[in-house]
Amino acid sequence: MNEFAHAHLDEVYPLLPFEPVSGRGVFLEDAAGRRVLDFYGGHAVAALGYGHAAVADAIARQARELSFQSNAVRVRVRDEAADGLASLAPPGLARVFFVNSGAEANENALKLALAATGRTKVVAVEHSFHGRTAAAGAATWGARQSWYGFPRTPFDVVFVPRNDRAALEAAVDSATAAFIAEPVQGLAGAFDLAAEFLAAAQAACRRTGAFFILDEVQTGMGRMGAPFGAQTLGLEPDLLTVAKGLGNGFPCGAVLMRHDLAKELKPGALGTTFGGGPLACAAIKAVVDALRDEALLANVREMSALVRSTCVVGPVEGVQGAGLLLGLRTERRAASIRDALLERDILVGTSADPHVLRLLPPLIIEAEHVARLAHALGELTHATV
Repeated sequence: MNEFAHAHLDEVYPLLPFEPVSGRGVFLEDAAGRRVLDFYGGHAVAALGYGHAAVADAIARQARELSFQSNAVRVRVRDEAADGLASLAPPGLARVFFVNSGAEANENALKLALAATGRTKVVAVEHSFHGRTAAAGAATWGARQSWYGFPRTPFDVVFVPRNDRAALEAAVDSATAAFIAEPVQGLAGAFDLAAEFLAAAQAACRRTGAFFILDEVQTGMGRMGAPFGAQTLGLEPDLLTVAKGLGNGFPCGAVLMRHDLAKELKPGALGTTFGGGPLACAAIKAVVDALRDEALLANVREMSALVRSTCVVGPVEGVQGAGLLLGLRTERRAASIRDALLERDILVGTSADPHVLRLLPPLIIEAEHVARLAHALGELTHATV
């Protein structure tokens, strides 16, 4: 029996042969004291690394004061978290609805667009991933052929090829409620959509009255070297979704929306039990405060450039993506290289592209950590992997 198998847990991923019990900074450690350099960050969640003092202290302090209360009463930390998040947002996104996850954020963003327009079609991009709930999954490329599970989708979806402006402009029409895209398609291998393509999508939405939705579940909270990818690309979405790094490991998500859209919402139009809970909001506040430190965002840009300039070695043929959401294109199957790197105490991820390794490290990585990755990749030049 696999030592990592469990009799009762429904394991949703194949398990790697490493069981962390603690983490500090950019390192994970198992019970035997083995330290592994984490270049994956738990699917981009550990944005500030492990054991971040401000986040841990904020959660502990809030737990002692008020661990939970519903959205039926005003809670100061919830207001403060919303204010802080809105202060980092792209222009116009002044209102925040807190939820529990990225899928839930995308679900609500799509719902808002469909309800506001009264239309029945959504345009998405091939190879996208927006979540595993009914609406988010409907807008996820390939979901209906593999895992979707629902008998029908809640709206019509048209998928357009990546960076195909002609197909995009033909698809976004007067029947379209929303266009949704990730600035960098994470699961697809950190494929960065062209800025011109996304700008054309925004313009098409403005022209037809559709909503322009940016899914920044992975790219948000500093991962592209700015608070949000929209800012690096000069975009002004109508709705923006964020999760993963938002709570640095505490489950949370949010939909950021225009004020004019929010003011039309009637009581009960949106709802959540745990979204915006005090513990989540304490974590969000601490992460927002960390992102106000420009040195952190500058570090993302510097380390991204360093990966690009030093890690095209060994089996790596090129780099794609943006910020610290990067894909290393490999000549051999990425899974075998991931395994070889783990043997050298470096954790990376794979992707839906079998020849792309995914890097989603904490935003606090340093040059010595990139050098260690580059050295390990170089060792694989002649190794059998």
